[in-house]
Amino acid sequence: MLTETMAATAAPAPAHAPDTAVRRRRSHRAAGGVVTVLVPAHNESAGITETLHSLNNQTHRPDRIIVVADNCTDDTEELALAQGAEVIRTVGNKDKKAGALNFALSELLPDADPEDLVLVQDADSQLALNFIENATKNLLADELLGAVGGVFSGGPGGGFVGHLQRNEYARYARDVKRLHGKCLVVTGTAALFRVKTLRDVVAARLEGTLPPGNGKGGVYDTSVLTEDNELSFALLTLGYRIASPSNCTLVTEVMPTWRELWSQRLRWKRGAVENCVQYGWTKVTRPYWGRQFLSMIGVVVTLAYFGSLLFALFSGMGLNLQPFWITVTGIFILERIVTVRFRGWRYMLLAATMYETVIDIFLQAVHAKAYLDAAFNRKKVW
Repeated sequence: MLTETMAATAAPAPAHAPDTAVRRRRSHRAAGGVVTVLVPAHNESAGITETLHSLNNQTHRPDRIIVVADNCTDDTEELALAQGAEVIRTVGNKDKKAGALNFALSELLPDADPEDLVLVQDADSQLALNFIENATKNLLADELLGAVGGVFSGGPGGGFVGHLQRNEYARYARDVKRLHGKCLVVTGTAALFRVKTLRDVVAARLEGTLPPGNGKGGVYDTSVLTEDNELSFALLTLGYRIASPSNCTLVTEVMPTWRELWSQRLRWKRGAVENCVQYGWTKVTRPYWGRQFLSMIGVVVTLAYFGSLLFALFSGMGLNLQPFWITVTGIFILERIVTVRFRGWRYMLLAATMYETVIDIFLQAVHAKAYLDAAFNRKKVW
């Protein structure tokens, strides 16, 4: 529980760690103040070195890099120290990533200057080398901008399912660019905040303006499946804007198997639905409710489409080509081709074969499961 987590202390440096391992970076100050990076990590030894390498080589170097080692049983801490990061360790935290971040922020925020900046990023994501420089410029240019997130692309690996996710992320990047950085959610892959903005969130949770979260003024709501989605709602409710500028890019890992992709997307989808329920029908949430409604319509249409095909085939009626549906299909194929253009012409040609239908159907099944789980209040699984 968080009460146990709050008892955590900075992890001592192992005897074999180099002297520079625990040295705090204070040699550089950002235009808006000290930049501190928090990297929550649970057994991230496979990628933590590469992640910290991308932070250490930023064109605008952060002043502090803190790895929040959450219930790690591998050598994540040692690898982080070897890269010059500070490490703090949670003890008995049962609130996953949100609990680990709340612990770190509860130590960081009280002593920070209101204009200091905090970057929260996943341990399995690598920032473009100018990410912090560009994110800082964007944040400082707009006083009402509550958070600047990243536009992510998919990392290597994962075979066919990894390939499909990379196409999906390329389409997401295209959408964000077309909307000039306007986004619905500042994702947990990487997001930059002002200290004073995060303090506003804490105050609003304690005052009851926002959902209470952990009830102790934690920035992140530990009761939800998608803490980044909830924090986006919180910022918008407080009157801030959020953005994911196209010049703030990063690479994040893809799920290597269909099973892991199912679990990830089920959590994302159910979390998004429950965040809407949590905030109710407001000016802020209406667009999100609209997307949920369209997603539900999509699930029904998909079921009706394939149900009608199966009925026609097994009832002996056979399939008949109709000009209207041929036209609709042509438009859909064109959309698949155009929206993946960020990946190049080879991928555009391949998209014309409609081979990606498999992940479309897969995601529709995930959506249906998420709606049922939320409706029947089934046990949440991270």
